Parts: sequence; structure tokens; C-alpha cells
Amino acid sequence: MYQNEILKYYKNSRVKNEIYKYSLSRWVASEAISGKQRIFIRYWRKNGPPLSFNSLSSIDKFLYRFKKLNPRTFYASINIYHSLLVREDTVNIDNILFSSPIWDIDGDVSYYEYIIKAAKIIVEEIQKHGVSESVYLIWSGRGVHIHINEKAFSPAFLKKYHPLDTSYAVVEYIIRNSRRKLLDLFEKVRGSKRKFKVENKIDIQRVFTVPLSLHRVLDLSAVCFKPDELDDFNISWADPNNFRHNPNWRFFVVGEADILGKKAIKTVGRYLLRLKIREKQKENIVKTFVTKTPTIRGSLKKFQVMALLQAARYYLLKGELNNAMSFGLNRAIFYNWARHHRVRCMEEKIPIDKDKAGEEHKLELLEDDRILFFPNGMHILGEEEYSPEEYKRQVIEKINAVVSYEVAWNAALNYLKGFPESVLFSQKDFYEKVYLPVEDSFEKIIQEYISLSTYERLKKGKNH
Repeated sequence: MYQNEILKYYKNSRVKNEIYKYSLSRWVASEAISGKQRIFIRYWRKNGPPLSFNSLSSIDKFLYRFKKLNPRTFYASINIYHSLLVREDTVNIDNILFSSPIWDIDGDVSYYEYIIKAAKIIVEEIQKHGVSESVYLIWSGRGVHIHINEKAFSPAFLKKYHPLDTSYAVVEYIIRNSRRKLLDLFEKVRGSKRKFKVENKIDIQRVFTVPLSLHRVLDLSAVCFKPDELDDFNISWADPNNFRHNPNWRFFVVGEADILGKKAIKTVGRYLLRLKIREKQKENIVKTFVTKTPTIRGSLKKFQVMALLQAARYYLLKGELNNAMSFGLNRAIFYNWARHHRVRCMEEKIPIDKDKAGEEHKLELLEDDRILFFPNGMHILGEEEYSPEEYKRQVIEKINAVVSYEVAWNAALNYLKGFPESVLFSQKDFYEKVYLPVEDSFEKIIQEYISLSTYERLKKGKNH
């Protein structure tokens, strides 16, 4: 679409009204294209207030002010705020009135039938917990966003549980409960170039596409529909020139999601605990006790960091410490081989003869990590078995030369717990989001853990 067509689309009163109704009291963002540069607009002006729409005319005001940047797509925060007058309002957790649980299913238009099937799995799991009337879906362009209306949680519930805690826990809880069915569906489209995925992207500053916004690249509208329309959905509904959109996304039943919210928070825990941990790490009191904490004597090699994180990943997902050490060593050796042979690790598959996955060997699937292991739980690569003893020789002894392995192990577990289980379960996401950012600097993660542990010991001492 040309820019004049985009502006004409957003002047449509029906489009403008839906964007306004959804965006009210949310932090708005817009993606624009200036030449070949993509620009993300989140404030009215430099050092100005957060972008928000408090009237229909404010949308026209925005389109006029930023017309030279060619705005195309609108997003809005998962959070609904009490006020959005200054930038600090967006990070003040006491300023959050509601927070929307949203599941992000991202993929490719050519596989939209499978994306809809994944959406049905999530919706059915939500409905098992008594939430149906307050659920709606938005076709995002390359996937689906599944929403529970944030006002489906009663005022009494939100007085006890913070909205952001609730949205994070509910999304994570449903994904965990749906994992087996989703993995079965993933297997059917394993050959696709752009594999679709289901993610928990709940974050204090997270934004999602607003109803009837245009996609940032594709000429498709973000149309809404209800769960009972899933079987009928067709990509043609998203045609900007003749869209089919259900405005009943506004509908909700107060208190319908309370039981689900309580189960989720009890199982998953609270999102805000992670924010509080970060604050504790900054406390000056930690600095006083650094000299009494374990010291780091050098830097860790990439091989040991990969083995350590992969072992911790396996341990958090499946338990069994010995099997975790075997898995960690197996993965480290494979990635080390791939690096030296200049193989793109995320595309390389371990060749597996499924006929071997019988009595002598078993086939383990950790999403893309397809690994053979013996019945005793020891993982193999080729015909080589990797035992805990070998892990101790190649990993534990090497780490002990730099810092206590026990400290490094606990730091790894603490670091991994900051990621959704869906990320840990995915080979690609684990490699890109968990390992790569720290492959050359994991000592900083260990130092942060040491500082946090020192603070906790000091706190306990004061309480006694």
C-alpha cells in the first residue's frame, strides 16, 4: 500500500474508532518507515510524554504530526494505566490498573491453517479453566494474538494480585499446560522455512498490535474474531479493503478469569519478583560484603559456558542431575564441532536413524534438540556416550579453576529462571536469547548472583 492509501485507511471512521477504543489509557507505539529505515515512535516529542490517544482527534493529530515519517502500524501496551503524563508513568507498577494476558503465535501466512490450530489448542485450554466469554483473537498479520480481556479479573482479585503478575502467570500457565499438544502440531510443520511458535512475551513495556491496525509489512488488517469463529476464519478476512472484523472484543464477564488467575500465580509465581531481585542487586549494602564472597579468577571458555547452561536447562525442564550433565556435555561438543566447521547451529540437525531409537537407544525431543540416549539416560552423539564423569572432567574441573562450580551452577539456574519455559524448551530461542548474550561474559552473571546471595545472607543475619 502507498502512503496515501494508508492514510485513507486510517481515516476510515470504523478503523479509527476501534484503534481509539482499544488504545484508551494504554501506552501507544507506532512503526513508521522513512526510506529504508524503520522507526518506532513511542513519545509525542523528544523528552515529551508517552504516546497515548485520549480522543479520536488525537489519532488525526498523530498522523499529521508524523506524516513525514510515514507511520504504518499501531501497537498498544498490555497495561492500562491510571495516567500517562510523564515517561516515569510507564514504569511505575503502582500506576498499572489492568494488564492483558496475551498469547503470541507467530509464523507465516502460508501456514495460517496450522497457526489457527495452535490458537484452538490455547483457547481450548483457557476454556477448560472456565474462561470463554472474555476471550478474543486478533490476526496480527503473520500469526494470532489471543487475548483475555483484562477486566475479566474482578476488582477484588486485582486488589490482591498485581495485574502484571496475573497476565504473566496466566500466559505461562496455559502454555505449559498446552505444551504436549503444541509439540505434536510443531512436528507436522517442521519443514517450514519460518516455523511458527507460541510465546509468553509479557513484559512491563510490551506492546501488541491494536485492532484494525495494518501489519508493518503485509497489506493485512489486524481483525478481531471470537473463539466460536475459529473454524471459519480465513485469511481473506484481513483484507484492508474489505475486512471482516468482530467488535465484540470489548465484551467481558467480570470475575470470569479469577479462578484461572489464582491457579496460574500459585503455579508459576509472580512476575514482579524478578523486578525486585534486580533492585536488590543495586543496593549499596552489597558492595560492603564483596570481599567476603567467592572470587572469580579469570574467564570461562565458550565450551564450558555452553555445557553449564545446557545442563542447567535440562535440569530445570526435566530434573535428573546425571542426565542433565550428560545432555550438557553432548550439546557443548556438538556446538563446538558446528562452530569449527562453520555450520549454522540453528539450522543443523543431528542425523538420527529412527530405527535405532528402539530397545538399545531412545529418541529424546526437546523441541529442535533431537538426541539419542541409552536407556540409562546417558546421551550420545554418533556412537559416543557422554557420562557425568566425563562432564566433571571437561566442565566441572575447568570451571573450578575460575570459580567454584557450585556457585557457577547456582548462578546458571538463577539466570535461566528469568526466562519463560517456552524459551528454554526451544533450541533456537535458547541459543539466541539465553546463550549468545552471555557466551563471552557469563562471569558477569556469576558476579551478579554472588552479590545477590551476599545480600540475602546479610538480610537473614539482620532478621536474626
